[in-house]
Formats: sequence, structure tokens, C-alpha cells
Amino acid sequence: MSAGLRDPQVRRLVPRLALLQTLSALTEGVGLVLLVPLLGTLAGRDTVAVGPIAKAVTSLGFDQTLPALLALFVVLVAARAALVLARNRAALSLELALIDGLRQRAWRALLGADWRTLQGLRRSDQASLLITNLDRVGHGVNQLLLATTSVVTLLALALAALAIYPLFALGGLLAGMLVLLAYRRLRQQATALGEAFGAIWDRVHGAIGEALGALRSIKTLGREAQAEAMVMQGFAELGAARHAWHSSQAMGQFLLQTGGAAVLALLVWLALAGWHLPAATVLPLIAVFARALPLLGTLQEAWQQWRHAAPALAAAEAQIAAMDAAAEPSAIAAERIELARAMHLSSVTLHYAGQVAPALAGVSVAIPARQITALVGPSGAGKSSLADLLAGLLVPDAGTIAVDKAVLDPAKLRTWRGQVAYIDQEPLVLAASVGDNLRWAAPAADEPRLWQALEDAAAADFVRALPQRLETRLGDGGRRLSGGERQRLMLARALLRDPQLLILDEATSALDTENEMAIAAALAQLRGRMTIVLIAHRGALLDLADHVIRLDSGQVVDES
Repeated sequence: MSAGLRDPQVRRLVPRLALLQTLSALTEGVGLVLLVPLLGTLAGRDTVAVGPIAKAVTSLGFDQTLPALLALFVVLVAARAALVLARNRAALSLELALIDGLRQRAWRALLGADWRTLQGLRRSDQASLLITNLDRVGHGVNQLLLATTSVVTLLALALAALAIYPLFALGGLLAGMLVLLAYRRLRQQATALGEAFGAIWDRVHGAIGEALGALRSIKTLGREAQAEAMVMQGFAELGAARHAWHSSQAMGQFLLQTGGAAVLALLVWLALAGWHLPAATVLPLIAVFARALPLLGTLQEAWQQWRHAAPALAAAEAQIAAMDAAAEPSAIAAERIELARAMHLSSVTLHYAGQVAPALAGVSVAIPARQITALVGPSGAGKSSLADLLAGLLVPDAGTIAVDKAVLDPAKLRTWRGQVAYIDQEPLVLAASVGDNLRWAAPAADEPRLWQALEDAAAADFVRALPQRLETRLGDGGRRLSGGERQRLMLARALLRDPQLLILDEATSALDTENEMAIAAALAQLRGRMTIVLIAHRGALLDLADHVIRLDSGQVVDES
């Protein structure tokens, strides 16, 4: 959050909000003080001259006629209403600036982290960070701003009470301090409940993510009841945590209202029986206390809400710090890296955290330029890891990777990735138009260039058959298209990057023969234009290969 406070927009909003809070609080205090001469005028002037405020009004020579006092009261109320409106708008702007800044930091840190770190993350954890945790933080910031407003208003009310009758005000201040001290245990409990709430939300996100990703298996195995129980158990725990939290809040409000009523009764009794104050003085004091008591409750509840949300902020900051620590180096190699002869891997070793055996061990191999190379081998052999290294997504733990003679050190990875296109089994298809999906790779591409890419990818015919052609919206995940059509559209998008290296990671493994043959025909036409690396087990794509590299247990066991 400290990083957010350095944002220029936030730094402009903070003093503005502080000024509006102060002015709105002061106008409320002055309005309540004005009740003293107003009530005195209504009751008769012989009852006014009690307390500092009565003497101050008399010494100023202010017109204390009823119309003048009522007019001034209306003006003050209107001024306060305008200030409160401006204050609330400023508070909302500050809250949104802080949370949007934090959300942007989180998203930027996630996108900037190295691929090895991202591979080890659960999607549900990141969704929890970007949505649930930051929404909780947003609510907490709202409550923190509400607490500061309550504090400023309470201070103004305290000044008003001191101006009316100091002894009464001091008694109320002492009672307020005792209430805040008594609430200490509830504030500590709020923090503990917030931590538990966050942990439960993480489990619920994980359970839902796993269930949504396995709906086909759940249906085919007939495990709907078990899947429902798994998710609903999390929601039951969430409900219990919410119940405990609201019970804590309700108990706090009960104690505050009961104690506040007792303190007010005692102070009114002292004012009338002990200090013999007239009604024109006591009634404004009661109004001040009656206004201060719910504000004290708001302050306590807002502070509890903030303490409840604080663990979410701590978790978000920790995740952002972890992503920042794993950030890729900024690109400093601006020149295009040419692949004219071959990519060379020399004694490359890659090891993932938490795994005993390396994903790749001492791999030395060459990928000829402008030819089609196939990576084959059993599951877990290291094919995808090798493809990620070629794409510049990973840095080897040992050994080097060179494009012709240019070694791909970390400073060159982003530049190299700009010249690589990668198609996997589950490509990103936006719920947008065909044209928007294509322009994701090349925002400046005009319509003729889009159609040329579609022709090269054997996708032009089915796009022409769509109702609005390039403007046809594909729906969530591209559901309007078949699996083969989606992959051909993704091939067209990849070709719009004009890549030097095109990688297909089992891109046709789930397709029928007809669609696989269509993609194979398109790739055959690209031979000689770019370097192509395929991960395939069998079929038409494997038949295209000029060069086959067989891997097993992270090592190259054969080349042909």
C-alpha cells in the first residue's frame, strides 16, 4: 500500500480529502453549537448565559433573533451537505486509485515474472489474488477512509462539546477512550478471523478451479455428488467464518450501545442534578453525544473491518513481492536476432524446483533453420521443456542456447520471443471477432494481410462461410468453431507475427484426421520460409519432419 501512496494521483487526492473531512466535520460541530443560542431564544433569554459558547455569542454581538439563527442553521446544514458530497466523491476516487494501482501492480508483476515461476503457480491462487483478495482490500480501504472521517468528525464534536460545557465533554471523551480500550480484544479477533477467511477463500477457489477443469471426468465417472460435496464443504467453512465475524461485530455494537446509553444517562443526571445546567445547554450536549455515539460505533466497526481485510493486503503484497523477485530482466537487446543457419543447444540442463530428476540433462542438439524439426518421445521426456527453451521462455540452469552465433542470455530473451510464435493444445481464443483474434498478434494488420494469413493457414474458406466473416464473434473460448478450425485460426494468428521460429506443441493431438491433414498441408507450404518445431507422436505432422529428435528421461537418445 505504501507504493500506492507514492502515486501522483493518490498524492493529489489525500490532502484534498483531508481538507474536505476537516471542513465537513467543523460545519457539523458549528451547527450543533448553534443549537445553544437557538434553544435559548426559543426558551427565553434568561436561560442562555451558561457555558463558554453562550458568552462568546453574546460578546460577538451576533443577532440572536429566531429568523437569523434559523437562517444561519440552514446555511450551515447546506454547506455541510455539499462538503459531505464532495468528501464522499474524493474518498471513492482515492479508494479506486489505491486499489486500481494495487491491482495493476499485481497484474504487471504476474506478467513480468519468469516462465519457470509462472509454471509453478496455481491459476486459482492468481485469480484469488486479482479478484477476491483485492476486492477485500478495497473494502478494507473503504472502511479505513470511513474510520478517518469518523475520527475527524468525533474531534469536531468533542470541540463543540467543550465549547458548550467542558465538564460534560471531558466525561464523554473519557467514556469514549474506555470503549476503544475495551474493544482491543475484538480488534485482535478481527485480524485472526480475516486470516482464516483468506485461507478458506483460497481453498474454495482451488476446489472450484479443479472441478471446472475436470467436468468431463466428473460426468464420465459419475462423481457429481462427490464434486458437489467437495465444493460445498468449502462454502460451508466460508459461511461459518462469516458467521463468526458477524457475531463478533454484533457483540461489539451491543456493548457499545448499552454502555453508551449508560454513560449518557449518567452525564445527563450530573448536568441537571449536579451542575444545574439549563435545558438550553443540556439539550445540545445530548444532541452532540447522540451524534457521537453512532460515530464511535462506526469507527469501531470500520476499524474491525480494516483489521479483517488487512491479512488480504499482506497476502497480496507478499505475492506481488514474490513475482517481482522472479521478474525477467528488462530487454536491452533491441536488434533483431537472425536465425539463418541453426539454433544450437550446448550441454543444456534444466531443473524444476521440487523435482529430483532434471527435466533436461546435458542436451546438445542443433535445430536447422527453415526446416521442420519434430521432437518425439514418451510423456515426461522433456519435449515441452525443450520447446520452452527454444522459445525463450526458460533459461537453462547450465549450458547455452545460441541462434546462429548469438547466445540467448537473459537480456535477449524478450527480443527473441518477439520473433517466435507458439501454438499449444489450448490456445487463447478471445470471446471477440475473428479479426480481433487475429489482430491480437499484429494490432496494425490491415484486412488484406489478415486474409493472406488465413489463406496460408488453410483457414480462409471456413472464415468466408461465417455470417459476418472477419466480424463474426466467436463466443467464449471460440465455441462457435470446431477444434480444427480454432487451431487453423491460431496458426493464422501465429503467421501474422512473421516469426523466424514457429513451435507447435501437440497442436493437432485432439483433432480428427481431416483437420490434421489440413494443418499439415498448410505447414508444408511454409517449409523454407521459417523454422518449424513440432511436438508430435504420430500422424501427418510427423511425416512432414526433415529432422527428428527423440528424447527420453530428459536426454536426446536418437536423431534422424
